[in-house]
Amino acid sequence: MAQRKKLAIFQKELWVGGIQKSLLNLIANLDREKYEIDLYLYDKNIFYDVDFPENVTVHFRKPYPYWFRFLYFPLVFRLKRGSAPAPGFRYDTAIDFNSYQNECAVDALSVPADKRICWVHTDVRKSKGYEKKFRLLWHFFKDKFHRFDEFAAVSGGCAAVFPEEAKLKDKPITVVPNYIDTSEIYAKAAAEVDFVPDPTKINLCTVGRMCYAKGYDLLLDDFAKAYARRPELHLYFIGDGELRQSLTRQITTLGLEDAVTMLGYQSNPFPYMAKMDGFVLTSRYEGQGMVLWEAKALGLPVLIPKHLEAYNDGICGHDDMTEAMVRFEKTEKTPDPLDWYNKMITERLEALL
Repeated sequence: MAQRKKLAIFQKELWVGGIQKSLLNLIANLDREKYEIDLYLYDKNIFYDVDFPENVTVHFRKPYPYWFRFLYFPLVFRLKRGSAPAPGFRYDTAIDFNSYQNECAVDALSVPADKRICWVHTDVRKSKGYEKKFRLLWHFFKDKFHRFDEFAAVSGGCAAVFPEEAKLKDKPITVVPNYIDTSEIYAKAAAEVDFVPDPTKINLCTVGRMCYAKGYDLLLDDFAKAYARRPELHLYFIGDGELRQSLTRQITTLGLEDAVTMLGYQSNPFPYMAKMDGFVLTSRYEGQGMVLWEAKALGLPVLIPKHLEAYNDGICGHDDMTEAMVRFEKTEKTPDPLDWYNKMITERLEALL
């Protein structure tokens, strides 16, 4: 058997979240005969019930003090470079999978490695424009990017703007969407839940954290206009977040109390999604939008605005979301195991690594 390539992957933690889940899916799909992985984490609390495969060794590192994120990266790098892991061998590739945290960047740039890759999970231009916190953090950590050899972006939309925003020249960037674990989705979707949507309605759902980026206020405005023309429509929100109260007030203001249901946070949303007729997402921006592909795996037709096409190659968007919901019709759902999609990701990863 050929010698396995040695990878070092640095991720802040494995709390619940899209980046965390995408990393676990990546690790599960990398060929165990080809890769030996050291996974470095900076928090021992792990949300997911995961059994790491035999080719993965997990190491826990001490996180930096919180205030370190408000130091310019070159200073952090000088202060902390000497504390990076020294494994006694050279990695083929060191990966900062997080791309937000100084710990991950310093260690990925400091361990002995032939190549250093940074993952890009968001449209940094829109994140800077919409999120004050991200804009502040970017100001302090932006100087780290020129130190990496290559970049992987989870969508074409992220890849298109990143080099200009990071002021990079001639640094390769590969679009590597997130793996979707359809076997896990199907197993979880089979769970029994005490929920049955009204079969006489056209039941649409959306899933995610109730935050500004998700654009749920925009969705409610569009849905209200569609509902006025198509009263058999019903919209379900699966998730929770800081904007739940304001969205609840908006539902009342729009007179949608009988047409919109909030199911709250569900640790397993898939049985609920599987009972729906369609999925809708109107985010102001996304990194990729894994939930769209999870919905497609379940056979749900997905409705997105035109601007989200850039983050989800292969999914067609609509110029008018109200009109898209008005014209929506129930169809027989055919689950898609996304073999073609995951195969494409594997091919791109093989070329990158």
